[in-house]
Amino acid sequence: MSNRVVLREIGLRDGMQLVRTDLPTAHKIEWIEEAVFAGVTEIEVTSFVPAKTFPIFADAAHVAAAAIAMPALTASALAVNLRGAKDAFAAGLKKVGYVVSASEAHSLANVRRTTDEAIGEFKRIVDHRAEIGLTDQISLSCGIATAFGCTLQGDVPRHRVHEIAGKLVELGADEIMVADTVGYANPSQVEDILGECIERFPGVSITGHFHDTRGLGLANVAAAVRVGVRGFDGSLGGLGGCPYAPGATGNVNFEDMAFMLRAMGFETGINLDRLMALRRKIGAWLPEERFTGAILRAGLPSTFPIS
Repeated sequence: MSNRVVLREIGLRDGMQLVRTDLPTAHKIEWIEEAVFAGVTEIEVTSFVPAKTFPIFADAAHVAAAAIAMPALTASALAVNLRGAKDAFAAGLKKVGYVVSASEAHSLANVRRTTDEAIGEFKRIVDHRAEIGLTDQISLSCGIATAFGCTLQGDVPRHRVHEIAGKLVELGADEIMVADTVGYANPSQVEDILGECIERFPGVSITGHFHDTRGLGLANVAAAVRVGVRGFDGSLGGLGGCPYAPGATGNVNFEDMAFMLRAMGFETGINLDRLMALRRKIGAWLPEERFTGAILRAGLPSTFPIS
């Protein structure tokens, strides 16, 4: 197994969904630049959604263009439908994300489609990628939301997660991101569900997306890395959450996750001093937001390597 773990910073997408303060485009671009300077190699930089619903993403094409110009960065964005995917493709992004919910109730609340209808929309995105001749140039990451349970529906059967993953892989997903949207997961669940995904889909990248709603975010990351997952989402300061899932609070804190994985002996390429400088800057930009994070409060151990 590789000792290298890729950490995708998603504060500019998932984090921005719930912020109360507008963030100027210039600050978003500076966020990306400083994260790259700190060694972050993958960032979900925006979301191609209707600006009327989420005005914070009205500058999506501008932010994407700035991110694409950074050669050391894999910039990605979320699209919730074919229209958004077309806009993301046109913006020049080489990686685009899409989400299917394992919970029917959450799928209807989030995108007003059943799970099967959402899978059908993903097929249209895959087909469009082929029609414009970009199958080999654009990577499609498909997330499975509420994979460990749902505040609206309750239990989500494990077999349902693997069934959805299989359909998405068959359609052409290059990456399957398994998401604990509402923070229901525990380490045993994580090992079972993600471990089986890795066994079933050996040619597909399997990544984890955890929330720290009930304090188990980092424990779940540790469980996932033990079964072979080598890619994780996280948000600086723990910002974010799904606005259509009751109780879906912040993502796993990115800087704490980077610290933990480095302490466990994994390579992330991230300079924690530079990362913490960016985290403090974001706190000044968004003074009304609620941030999490132990490393910012306690600091790094004096013997800890920062890069």
